[in-house]
Amino acid sequence: MNSKEVEAVLTLQAFKRYEYFIKKSVDYEEVWGLYNDGWAMSKDDNGCPLVNFWPKKEFAQKCAVEEWKEYHAKKIDLYEFMNEWLPGMKSDGIKPSIFWNNVDSVVVDTERLKKDLDEELENY
Repeated sequence: MNSKEVEAVLTLQAFKRYEYFIKKSVDYEEVWGLYNDGWAMSKDDNGCPLVNFWPKKEFAQKCAVEEWKEYHAKKIDLYEFMNEWLPGMKSDGIKPSIFWNNVDSVVVDTERLKKDLDEELENY
């Protein structure tokens, strides 16, 4: 990806970035997180834990700043994400934060995210 494309996508509204995440994650069969002796996490407004995910390495790397400056982008296979990560996150009470851009993201239930990914896979 070129830097202009990265910047253009990062400026999209959160829901548009969510749609982009669904499409690109299915296209490339991967999801990206930030990792450094554990995955980058944040909290929602109620203090509930979130794990952050991006559709491409370049977007994750753009968010490796401040408290995540020592983190690096790490790839997760899409099917492992859907079949292992999401059920595990649900049982641990952790929600996915999709496509943080250092301003906002979409926080979604694990079931909704899996449903959206499944629907995109059916259309692929």
